[in-house]
Parts: sequence; structure tokens; C-alpha cells
Amino acid sequence: MHPEDAEGTSEASSRPDTGGAEVNDGGKKNHGSVPTAADETAAEARESVEAQVEAGTDDGHTDEVEGDEPLLPARVHRPSDLMRLLVGVLAIVVLLAIAAFAHGTTSGLEQDINKGTGQAPDLLIKIAGLASSIAILLVPVAFAIERLIKRDGLRIADGVLAAVLAHGVTLATDLWVAKAAPDSIQEALTQPSPGDIHALTDPVHGYLAPVIAYMTAVGMSRRPRWRAVLWVVLLLDAFSMLVTGYTTPFSIILTVLIGWTVAYGTLYAVGSPNVRPTGRTLMAGLRHVGFHPVSAAREEAPDATENGDRGRRYFVTLEDGRPLDVTVVDREQQAQGFFYRVWRRLTLRGITTRRSLQSLRQALEQEALLAYAAIAAGANAPKLIATSELGPDAVMLVYEHTGGRTLDAVPDELITDDLLRDTWHQVQALQSRRIAHRRLAGDAILVDRSGTVILTDLRGGEIAAGDLLLRMDIAQLVTTLGLRVGAERAVASAVGVLGPDAVADCLPMLQPIALTRSTRATLRKLARERAHREREAVLEASRQDKLARAEEARQNATSVQEKPGKKAVRAEQRAEKRAIDEALDEAREEDLLTQIRHQVLLIRPQAPVEPARLERVRPRTLISFIAGAIGAYFLLTQLTHIEFGTLFDNAEWGWVAAAVLFSALSYVAAAMSLLGFVPERVPFARTVAAQVAGSFVKIVAPAAVGGVALNTRFLQRAGVRPGLAVASVGASQLFGLGCHILMLLSFGYLTGTEKTPSLSPSRTVIAGLLTVAVLVLVVTSVPFLRKFVVTRVRSLFAGVVPRMLDVLQRPQKLVTGIGGMLLLTACFVMCLDASIRAFGHEESTTLSLASVAVVFLAGNALGSAAPTPGGVGAVEATLTVGLIAVGLPKEVAAPAVLLYRLLTLWLPVLPGWLFFNHLTRKGAL
Repeated sequence: MHPEDAEGTSEASSRPDTGGAEVNDGGKKNHGSVPTAADETAAEARESVEAQVEAGTDDGHTDEVEGDEPLLPARVHRPSDLMRLLVGVLAIVVLLAIAAFAHGTTSGLEQDINKGTGQAPDLLIKIAGLASSIAILLVPVAFAIERLIKRDGLRIADGVLAAVLAHGVTLATDLWVAKAAPDSIQEALTQPSPGDIHALTDPVHGYLAPVIAYMTAVGMSRRPRWRAVLWVVLLLDAFSMLVTGYTTPFSIILTVLIGWTVAYGTLYAVGSPNVRPTGRTLMAGLRHVGFHPVSAAREEAPDATENGDRGRRYFVTLEDGRPLDVTVVDREQQAQGFFYRVWRRLTLRGITTRRSLQSLRQALEQEALLAYAAIAAGANAPKLIATSELGPDAVMLVYEHTGGRTLDAVPDELITDDLLRDTWHQVQALQSRRIAHRRLAGDAILVDRSGTVILTDLRGGEIAAGDLLLRMDIAQLVTTLGLRVGAERAVASAVGVLGPDAVADCLPMLQPIALTRSTRATLRKLARERAHREREAVLEASRQDKLARAEEARQNATSVQEKPGKKAVRAEQRAEKRAIDEALDEAREEDLLTQIRHQVLLIRPQAPVEPARLERVRPRTLISFIAGAIGAYFLLTQLTHIEFGTLFDNAEWGWVAAAVLFSALSYVAAAMSLLGFVPERVPFARTVAAQVAGSFVKIVAPAAVGGVALNTRFLQRAGVRPGLAVASVGASQLFGLGCHILMLLSFGYLTGTEKTPSLSPSRTVIAGLLTVAVLVLVVTSVPFLRKFVVTRVRSLFAGVVPRMLDVLQRPQKLVTGIGGMLLLTACFVMCLDASIRAFGHEESTTLSLASVAVVFLAGNALGSAAPTPGGVGAVEATLTVGLIAVGLPKEVAAPAVLLYRLLTLWLPVLPGWLFFNHLTRKGAL
């Protein structure tokens, strides 16, 4: 709907440069008129439209199709099929859970059904059974023949494949129920066979599930007559099987769920046949609603964003009259961005009110309603003149052609104040009737040849919108305009039309989560460019200062042959710090959203600036909750069979005290490992206190994130420049990662060789090395992953490596850092070993310290990568499984891990909170 502006004297000759292939109407002589579809099914209606492509037009002229749009994929993977697959799997799990844990309910239900069906006449039962057993085979075959006659063999192939897979799943389920399922599930799904009391009925019907899978995969749900016939047959068959005692209610439900789930799993795996209408079908559809098209050209497809379901756009010229802009929406395009919209709907408060996945009819009505409502409100919007279905899988909307170009395509020098005010007037017209656009990005604002602004892409809007959505529209548009003309002009134009109060009220909505996906991507790109400029400015200032000091030192060396004192060295460091701070202040730039807030506050100082809470739940919170629940479930299953009373009575408290000592010593080691990479002078005692405070931070943030943030903040408060503080913490983390990997490989090697005289490495070490090698090859061979890694490593080396070079020039600092890291690892390993010895002295004598070290290093690595605070769940599970794997009994491993985590994670929380508050009051955090 936003073609490029093309110069021309007539509307017909001003078709935009769309970049798509042209479709000329034509074909052969017409041999009949368009048939009516009042009483046809949706599939038959589509076939009648397609028949027009073969029969030609009804006006008698002949043309030739010169080209069509680019080839479409033969199959598409629909997110709706995946969602139905997941729902089916969940329903099967729930059904089996009910059968396993609600045995009394299932038995009572079976007795009630058997009592009610036992009164049915025998003749009726026999007739129903005979008719259903014959029809259940004839109906699918008849439908297959009908589809083959109409050349729709792909659907039949999909149905046959789904039926075969469903039959395999039923056989596997029967085998599992007979051999391995709990007794309660077996009793719910089977019963003694009427013909042989020593045999059981089948848990899943071997022929019913394949028929259901076949029916679902071939798409009978979109053909009401066939669907009704087949469901009647299935119900008759299930009824006859139930009343004769050859099945149970739960078996019938499980059979239906298996057939349904396997069908959608097959469709998603192999893809559904692509029934997207082509350009020739579009031409026939236009003729069907009374137009006489000559040619059509598809516009370039927009980028796939959260509104990737906007449809395909065509520029259509007519034999008489102005050209048309046609939008075609099909099921595949409508499903684009489905998971993103579902996520937005679940996580945002009161923003998304419409359904995440609408039917085609609902999408058609939504866009038509908004098009009419926008024009009725007085806004400039494309005029909708016709709508129609293109069969069961697509719809089209026909608009009058609006030539011009999008705001994104307009050069900056042509975006005048009048153009900005006109844009705001259109939004004001919408808001006067409570209409929210929901997507006021640059490609949704069209500027025609006369400079008039037209709002397009109204499909995702809302009528009768609330204040929240209306304010979000203002925030979005002021950001869109600010990206082009700057915050000052964007805010001034908005205030000039809407007034200062309306603009001030949108400030709480001025946050990235409330903006469109493309706008957020642009803001992130600008932030990266801004950070790069600041980093380059700091590095340049540091380089210039070093050159100046080197020149000054050279001149002093020629005149005075004496070594500078400590005061002179400190003065030089303060001068360097001052020069870099000044350069950073000069290079620092505010982001666009902050600039917009400042401009609004200049007009309305009392405007609310606190961001509104728009998110119901953050992704990290959700992941932390899920991971914590999994970890808690694992721990509870490990602890249910342990007698803690007896265990603690036999515990050796001397080893518990030793574990406490090693845990306390780890904070001293952590302070050493940090200060070893900080050339500046930082108080050691206060650094130890900061590490204790980190015990509190780890509970409210992931382990690898909370400690880094706290140490960076601490160094900045201690007088280290922000860039150098980040580099110091990064250098410590990078060096720690290298030491961690080396120690893991070394102890793993020792663990594999300690019981054999040879020095050949264990299979575990070899497997680990091969896994790392494969991962490296995958990363280097995939362009996206290679670019991602190279970008991150480059940014790391830009700040961290120079800092490490500074540390290498001070051997004492380097020894402190390396010694602190080794001491920190030794403290944790000894704490875990002491915890093991406290509960299993006899078992611990057979467990080597190298094995304990390997288990700790693996658990610590996983805990650092886990998104849960302090690695809760992941660390406990890894340590427990690791200790059991190296030969420690579960009765000793579980309490030992609990004691270790109690001493290193949970007990330090209270002193950590005290130290955190103390350092915060002192200004050290």
C-alpha cells in the first residue's frame, strides 16, 4: 500500500516501481459466465474462481499471461499445526494422569456408562456396528477418489502418511500399556474381552486412530458434508464398541487424541500443501466482483515483523477507471509472527485485545471496519471499495490507488514542519473517535504527490480503544518522527497539534516495550553506534594522554636524570583519569527517548516521567520460575527416601565446621581474584565486604550476572573509571573462564587415569574434547553464528585485552589475581569435600579429591549459565548427579550437596544483606 512515488501525467501510467513480476490478464475465449456460489462450500467456491483462469474472461477478449509472481514454496509449515500438536500432546498427558491418579473416578465413570448403554436393544447395536464397520472404510476411500479426480493428490498422500504413523503410535502405545504402564492406567484403558475373559481389549483402536489421523490430515474439517458423514460413522463405531464391551471411555478418548495429534504433527513436519492464490487467481477474483483488470504487479514484500500478516500487495490497472491497490491475505501469511503475537499477548498488560490468530473472515472484517471507521473520522486513509474471498484459504481487499511513497522513503530535507503537522492532524482525527492505529511506523505513513499524508496499515488497529492504546500511538509516532527529524522538532509538532497535556500524558508509554518491533531494532542499532563512538573517544583520549606524558618524560629525561617519585606517578594517573573523563563527557550522547522526555519536560515540567508497568511477567522471571520448579522437583524426588534424622545424628560435626571455614575463606579468595586485575588502589577489606554483599545479590539475579554487576559498581564507586571498571571485571571473568576450563580438563584427565597405570585419557574427556571441536566447527561454518561470535569477541578484546596488558606489567597484581582464582576454586572444592565427609566418612575415603573437583567445576559452570538466581536447581541437580556418577551413594550425595549449598548460598544471604546495606550507606555501592 506504499509504492514508490512515480512521475507521470495519468493515474494509469503512474504505477510504482514495485520490483515484482507483472501479471497480464488473459487466457482464452470465455465459454460461460461466472457461476454463483450461494449454495457452494468454501472449497467449491475456490474451484469456481480457479476455473475462470482456465475459461478466460466474460468480455470476449484474449490476452496472454506473460509472467506471474515468484515461485511459491510447495509446502509451508503452519504455526497453528504446531500449536494443535502441542495441545494434543498435553491432552494425552492429562488423560493419562487422570487415569493414573483418579482411579476411583475412572472406575465409576465406566460403571455408569456400561449401566446406561446396557439397556440398548441388541438389534440396534448389531445394525450400528455393521454399518459403521463398513462405512468407516468406504467414506475415506470415497473422499480420496473425489480428491484425486480434482487433482488434489498431495492431501491424500499426507493423509495416508498420517494414518501409517498413527497406526505405529497405536502399536507402541498398546505395547507400553501391556508391558510397562502402571496398573491404574491399564485398568482405565482396557477391560476383559467379551470373547475371552483371559485376554484384554486393545488400549487404542488400531484402525480408528489411523482413520481419524487421515481425516484430519486431508482437511475434511473444511468440507462440512464430508466431515459430518465421517463423524457420524466414527460415533456409531465408538458406540457399538462401547456397548459390546470391546473398549472403555478412556480408550476411545485416547484413540481420538492420538489420531488428531499425529495428524497435526505430520502436517507440521512435512508441511501442508501451499494453496496460496497466484496472480492469475487474483485476476479472476477481481472479475468475479465486477472489475476488468488488464495487468497486475506485486509490490515488494515488507520485512517480516510483528505485522508480517499484512498480506501481499498488488498494483492493478483496469481497462477503464483508476488503478487499484489490492491486498491478498492467506492463511500462511496470516500465521507469520504468530508466536511473537502470542508472547506479546501473554506478557503485556492490556495492550493486545484482539485474538492472536484470527480466522480469515475475522481478519477481513477487522480491516474493512477500520478502513471505513478511519475515513468516517475524517482521517486520510485508503478507500476500501470491494472485498471478496479467494476460496477457503485467502481473501482480498480492493482499495482505490493511492500513489506516493512512505515516510521512510522521503529524504530528510523534504520532511517539512507542514508535513509533520499534517501527520499529527491525521492521528488527531483518529483519536477523536477513539481509534488506535497500533503501528505508526515510517512505512505506515504515506505521502502522496501533493504532500498529503495518508495513514495506511490500519489492519492491526482497534476501535473504541482505551486511553492506554491512544497514548501508545502518540509515543510511537513521536519516536518515529524523532528518528527522522530529531526530538525537538518531533515534540514541537506534536504539541502544536495535540496540545502539551496530551503529549505529556504519553511519557509513561515512552519505553521500548511499547514501541513496534522495527522501532526497537532501530533504537538498539543507534545505541550500539553511540557506545562505539564513546569507546573510540575514550581510547583516543587515553592514547593522546600517553603520548603527551611520554613526550614530557622524554624531555625531563634529557634534563633531569632522576626517577619520578610516587607522588608524581599518582599525579600522572590523576591527570590521565581527568583527561579520559573529560573526553567521555564530551562524547556521551543521550538516547532518543531521553531527549524526547527532556523536550516534553521543558514544556510541562510536572509531566509524569515514571514508566508505566506494561509487562505482566518478564522472560527472565518466567524462565527462572520454570527452572526453579524443575530443580525443586528434582531435589524433592531425591530427598523423599532419605532419613534425615538418622543422618544428622551420625554426622561428623568437625567436618561441618571445616566446611564452614572453607566457605568463609572463599570470600577472601574472591577479593584477591578481583583486585589482581585492578591496577588502581582499592581497599582490600572493603573488597571482601563487597564479595560478601554479592551473596545477597546472587539470590535476586543469575549467578553470572549479579556478581559482575555488583563488582563493576563497586569499582566505579572506588574511583575506577566506568570503562576501566567494566574492563577489569571482564578481564577477571575471562581469565577465570580460562582457568576453569583448564582445571576441568586437568582434573578430568586425572580422574580418568588415577585407577590405571597408563596415562591414556578417559573416554569422558575424549568425548568432551570432540564435543567442543564439533561446536567450534558448527560456529565457524554457520555465517550467522560466526558473525555473532566475532562481534562479541571483538567488543571484548576492545576493552578487556588492553586492561590485561596493563596487569601483565605488574607481576605482583597478576600473581594476586591468579592465586585468588586458584584459592577460590580450592576453597569450594574443599568445602564440598568436607560436606561429603561430614555425612559419609567411609564412602569419602574411596572418593578422590580430583573427582570432587570435576563434579564441582561442572556444577559451577552450569550454575553460571543457568538463568535462575544463584543457579538454583541447576547446581543442585548437577552436583547430586555428578557425585552419584562417581560412586557416592544417593543417601550421602543429596545431604552433602544440601549442606554445601546451605553454606555457600543460603546462609550468607543475611550477612550479605547487612554488608550490602552498609556499603550502600557508605556510598561504596
